[in-house]
Amino acid sequence: MTTSMKQTTGNRKPAATAVPIRHLDLKFDSEQIDSNFYRHSEFGSAYFHALSIFLTFGEDLVIDTARYHRDLLTDPELKRRVTSLIGQEAIHSKLHNALNDSLAHNRYPVNLYRFLADQVFEYGFKRLPNSMQLSLMAGIEHFTAVLSEYMMKHEEIFYMSDDEKQRALWMWHMLEESEHKDIAYDVYQELSGSYPNRMAGFGLAFFTILFLVPLGGAMIPVLRKPRNIFKRSFWKDAARSAGLLFGRGDSVYGGTMDHILDYLRRDFHPNDHDTTEYLEYYKEKLLHPETGLLTPYLVREFVPQAKAS
Repeated sequence: MTTSMKQTTGNRKPAATAVPIRHLDLKFDSEQIDSNFYRHSEFGSAYFHALSIFLTFGEDLVIDTARYHRDLLTDPELKRRVTSLIGQEAIHSKLHNALNDSLAHNRYPVNLYRFLADQVFEYGFKRLPNSMQLSLMAGIEHFTAVLSEYMMKHEEIFYMSDDEKQRALWMWHMLEESEHKDIAYDVYQELSGSYPNRMAGFGLAFFTILFLVPLGGAMIPVLRKPRNIFKRSFWKDAARSAGLLFGRGDSVYGGTMDHILDYLRRDFHPNDHDTTEYLEYYKEKLLHPETGLLTPYLVREFVPQAKAS
């Protein structure tokens, strides 16, 4: 894609657009899973596989938090958008769980990581006050928005592997995370708006996405093939993958740190980073009735109706 990204400043928001809920059926085949899906790198791909496991728990937290706070809203349009957020995240969780089940058949420590993630969420995040869970939800959604913008901007990444199902999953996920990137933040601002509390939620999200998940990802290749730690190629891939994710220049997080830290602005809003052109491009690419990448897997699509308060 060659269109340039537009960015606004201040707390200016474009008009809210409808956010559809899409049901997909990808039917992952464990024998066709590419363990080097992300740029032919084992450790780099392992980060995203660890993220896939984490996301199922993070999305469940977002769903529960969004449902609780939806009942506190008075704006029917924002309520409708929250319903869309819940619907999209529920299907994200379902399909990532399907991918994770396929990974488990390929010697990935999925059950171990599910257990560890469950402990973090059940005895950590879910015991936070509701106001902090709301802040954490907004913080997590900020990180997924940053990741989505990066991935949509670097479309070529998705075509470095022949694994069509993973390609479809991640491109669809990035599209929808960008579609609903402002909803959790708008709910937070409507019901709280506390800057210190927002920074606390951001700190928790930062620690999780940039420390816990990378730590889990780094351990996957070791746990899958422990004998490989004696191979030079194993460590060369680890170093290369670290650069792809966190190195200087145009890496996933090294190259987006300014966007990540933009959340620290008091007048920040997700739509200050306008992804409208990318959304239009990817909707056409993924959902065109005849040529869309997702069209063979799309079961149903609908937009929730607004309900009176």
